[in-house]
Amino acid sequence: METPVTPTLLAAGAPALPHTSSNGQLLLAVLLSIGAIVLLITRFKMHPFLALTLGSGLLAAVAGAPFDKLLASFSTGFGSTVASVGLLIGLGAMLGKLLADSGGANIIADTVLARTGPKALPWAMALIAAVLGLPLFFEVGVVLLIPIVLLVARRGNLPLIRIGIPALAGLSVLHGLVPPHPGPLVAVDALHADLGVTLALGLLIAVPTLIVAGPLFARLAERWVGPLAIPAAQGAESTPAGTPDPVKREQTRTPRFGAVMATILLPVVLMLGKALADVVVDDPKSTVQRFFDFIGSPLIALLAATLLAMLTLGRAAGFDKGKISATVGSALGPIAGIVFIVGAGGGFKQTLIDVGVGNAVSEWSGKWHVSVLLLGWLIAVLIRLATGSATVATITAAGIVGPLAAGMSTTHAALLVLAIGAGSLFLSHVNDAGFWLVKEYFGMSVGQTLKSWSVMETIISVVAIALIMPLSLII
Repeated sequence: METPVTPTLLAAGAPALPHTSSNGQLLLAVLLSIGAIVLLITRFKMHPFLALTLGSGLLAAVAGAPFDKLLASFSTGFGSTVASVGLLIGLGAMLGKLLADSGGANIIADTVLARTGPKALPWAMALIAAVLGLPLFFEVGVVLLIPIVLLVARRGNLPLIRIGIPALAGLSVLHGLVPPHPGPLVAVDALHADLGVTLALGLLIAVPTLIVAGPLFARLAERWVGPLAIPAAQGAESTPAGTPDPVKREQTRTPRFGAVMATILLPVVLMLGKALADVVVDDPKSTVQRFFDFIGSPLIALLAATLLAMLTLGRAAGFDKGKISATVGSALGPIAGIVFIVGAGGGFKQTLIDVGVGNAVSEWSGKWHVSVLLLGWLIAVLIRLATGSATVATITAAGIVGPLAAGMSTTHAALLVLAIGAGSLFLSHVNDAGFWLVKEYFGMSVGQTLKSWSVMETIISVVAIALIMPLSLII
């Protein structure tokens, strides 16, 4: 008989869905619901928000849960996820928009490139992408970086792939492994992991992963793909209105390099400070720890960075109050879809938990002695291959293995977040929008994109999990 869902596995206020399903029926429900989501997204081109919502209904129906309870469960998961993650996504978008429109991103690129020789340019591009990737969503980072990549390749007379792969790797590694990106944030919330510890371990895993998948793999990808013609300012023409063009920039005032770096790194420093205080002080009643817990909470850290960016980026670029307000306001529209997808994923996750899928997976993994970290990675890989969405893969995998994190240590829960994030990056191919974005910007064929971008994503996923597994035995 199946172990009932315990209240500790449920979000606050979420009612358990009464059912008498066997583990076999639950497995069938999961397979059918995920299959339906995949089919709706890939074959019928349905928006992931609607696909996840319908998939939740199918999951509950096959599992034998009453639909009135389903509505409450889905709504609770949707609301709690948007409340915890949606605010952070909005603040991150505002910070990224200020960074783009003020010319701050170009200042970082120009400063680093001015001090870098031709042989070190691939490493410099990886560094630039990693720094810019902290506050920017992947798609925004691609649009912002491509003109810089084209300019560097043209001026340095270097192969486009040798410069482009490290830049793409820097963005992708940060997107999958390091908060405050949506995927890691959702997994942190679903697994109740510590954000500061996840951020610290994510950066620890990200650095060697980026080195292997970026500058080192770029040499091999260059031979596989062959010479590519450098598109004439293609990226600059595709840059959204208001984004400075590094090739022809007319803006007379720009922020200072030090101020830009301080603004970008502020939320990272605050969150890492919280994690350090939790380890060193280790007294919840201590005034010092309570202070660091407050300023290091993701909401306060990102809010502080956004407010600082209005001064160090917006005002420094000559923006008046109206321009700053318009800039941060315009950042919210494009991310509305992301927030709804993440929210629906939270509803699907809560439905998975409430019908007892988590307990069934826990029982199965205990019998077969499967590592929870490896299980989370494999589930994310399968969903990524099927849907093409790293975010959907992260949300679904976190929901399935979430109950297994209940008894984990702080560090192992953080490593589970990273394992799922690594799996969500595996083998981007033709069902991923990022695949086509890279293909068109670099002017490659489908085959060339598979040999470069797709292999790079797979290397990131495999190297990351190869580092996570032994690390879990040490800490």
